[in-house]
Amino acid sequence: QVQLVESGGGLVQAGGSLRLSCAPSGRTFSSSAMGWFRQAPGKERAFVAAISWSGGVTTYAASVKGRFTISKDNAKNAVYLQMNSLKPEDTAVYYCAAGGPFAGIATMSGSNYPYWGQGTQVTVSS
Repeated sequence: QVQLVESGGGLVQAGGSLRLSCAPSGRTFSSSAMGWFRQAPGKERAFVAAISWSGGVTTYAASVKGRFTISKDNAKNAVYLQMNSLKPEDTAVYYCAAGGPFAGIATMSGSNYPYWGQGTQVTVSS
């Protein structure tokens, strides 16, 4: 059974940093694109960042570009989201998502990711 487990969320002051990790199990995702999405209270789930199967191509939402960095370690079968210069509007539950086998192109659409984690809460205080 495939599972994605996120970690690294928490409470941080505005301007601070957090690093989210996602550790899939049940299969390797070395040939799959992976992404991060977030959902704030009362809002729909939104794309944050995505990375291609090799890690060579990344794409970001305009609201986080320049502040967040997504990376992928195929040897560890893991994906990370480094979040710097955090703002109160970054407060949300963050979800890790993974593509299917050989679905290696980084995309912004959640419908392209069949595997999802349970989410980790990130709260940024002002």
